Amino acid sequence: MSLWVRLLRPVWLVVGLLIVTCLAGAAQSDPLPSWNDGPTKQSIIDFVGRVAESGGADFVPEARRVAVFDNDGALWAEQPIYFQLAFAIDEIKSMSSAHPDWANEQPFKAVIEGDQRALAKAGEHGLLAIMAATHAGMSTDAFDASVEAWLKTAVHPRFKRPYTALAYQPMVELLYYLRTRGFKTFIVSGGGVEFMRRFAEKVYGIPPDQVVGSSGAVKFELGDDGKATLIKEPKIEFIDDGAGKPVGINRFIGRQPIFAFGNSDGDQQMLEYTASGGGARFMGLVHHTDAEREWAYDRNSQIGKLDKALDEAKARGWTVVDMKNDWKQIFVDR
Repeated sequence: MSLWVRLLRPVWLVVGLLIVTCLAGAAQSDPLPSWNDGPTKQSIIDFVGRVAESGGADFVPEARRVAVFDNDGALWAEQPIYFQLAFAIDEIKSMSSAHPDWANEQPFKAVIEGDQRALAKAGEHGLLAIMAATHAGMSTDAFDASVEAWLKTAVHPRFKRPYTALAYQPMVELLYYLRTRGFKTFIVSGGGVEFMRRFAEKVYGIPPDQVVGSSGAVKFELGDDGKATLIKEPKIEFIDDGAGKPVGINRFIGRQPIFAFGNSDGDQQMLEYTASGGGARFMGLVHHTDAEREWAYDRNSQIGKLDKALDEAKARGWTVVDMKNDWKQIFVDR
């Protein structure tokens, strides 16, 4: 090693350390880079700072830092139909020849005829009916495989992207930011729990055991070979929507959240439940206002209707995200 190298090596180490420190400081100074600066972004950062500051008036121990998020319309897009419904449509079409009775029975009739309005009107209840009917007798492992195969090949009709590439970059950043500040993040959604578990960890960093959703009945079977199998049955066990969301939180999480984000009237009770606790609380709604980059809809939409919850948010001072004005970027990079 030359004399100059020996002399300069400590300098390089110091310079490298300074660069790393500066980069870390920059990341820490703006934990939500895809959010435009303004009151919405600042309300999130201020709240997280207050509850995570040890010794502060609003400090919350990490064990109680529970954050819950709706999925459809809050973490990823939901138009023109729920993405799980798009999956179910493909399943119905592939199986319809073996079920001629579906031609006169809703919501299957709407699927076969391509009636988008009737499908949208059926909502998540219709979706669950479709999933129960099409997967009765299927093992949970087989269902998982069918979802994963669909996610790898299906693309959104408007954006020509995989459905998982329609997750919202600002919300993915928010989930990560919360976890860096000691929060445990959960999905609490009306969508099927087994469907969401197939992508939640990869897309959002939320493991399967932190996903709460609607579910169908499942039974246990032990084969002659000693292999255990869970079989999906044709009946709905639990609907995690509307007033069912606080019930699901109590049943599967066991702690009242201090942070909640939704986007529709189906999330209203979850936000009310969060707001009803003592101490610092954060309630947020994603308002779809960007017709060019995504969609603009609220009170009259068949999907993700935001009406009563929007009025309550304004009356009670909850944070409402204006997608067009508050987000620099909508979707994650592919």
